[in-house]
Amino acid sequence: MTHITRLWVTAALATGLSSAVIAQTAFDPHDLSGIWQITKGHRSISPNVPPMTAEGDARLNANKPTRGRFLGQPLNGEHPGFVRAVPVPALGNDPAHKCNPNGFPRLLLDPEPVEFVQTRGRLLQLFQWERTLRELWMDGRAVPSGESLDNLGPAWYGHTAGGWQGNTLVLNTVGLDDRAWIDIFGFPKSASARIEERYTRTAPDTIELRLTLYDPAFYTQPWVSDVKTYTRVARQDTTFYGWYGLFSGLTEGICAPMNEVDSYNSLFRDRTSQGVIK
Repeated sequence: MTHITRLWVTAALATGLSSAVIAQTAFDPHDLSGIWQITKGHRSISPNVPPMTAEGDARLNANKPTRGRFLGQPLNGEHPGFVRAVPVPALGNDPAHKCNPNGFPRLLLDPEPVEFVQTRGRLLQLFQWERTLRELWMDGRAVPSGESLDNLGPAWYGHTAGGWQGNTLVLNTVGLDDRAWIDIFGFPKSASARIEERYTRTAPDTIELRLTLYDPAFYTQPWVSDVKTYTRVARQDTTFYGWYGLFSGLTEGICAPMNEVDSYNSLFRDRTSQGVIK
């Protein structure tokens, strides 16, 4: 709680406001700590995809998703990239379906809980799905560029840095691995892509996020997102058998090849070979 927030709470108590009312009105907009879940927003950056370059179109067409509306269905005003899912998962080539990381921004757009752990000079995003994290640096450093970026090399979740602009946390990510899709629909990003995130806490239990993709190799204009809304997850929704926490669920959200193979074999392969499934 900041000094200004403490003064506000003290004054509010002095005037007789209840603690419940205070809890719903007093918050530090620079404190993003907590467990959150995206509850509003498109599953991609936005439904308004900018025109793509020839290289971008080629990469999009090479990606064969299994999610979204099926190829051949009426567009109904949607971008064709959202209406091209293959009907049989085996015909797709989604890298995440082979236990590869979802990457950024795809994992951020997934409607699974994520915990923000805020420390001095750094914000950690802990994702329930994949049980992985992102490091968002706020210690004054700039995002790597030039030879430094070349030496660091690409990363599934890139290299992120930024800081506060008023009550909005503005971050930029570079050095993204171009093998990871932007979203479940298979939109691509190039190795030179840069993604800007803008987080604004608008209420005690609400954070709004705006994204912008800058990728002139694949898109002729910046791809600007709709407003993504994150809502605080209630404590009872992340408490199981008395154990509280982001990773307290009944199963681990980890794509482990050993588990995937065993599950597939027992549920499909073995049952099919015995004539159970036809």
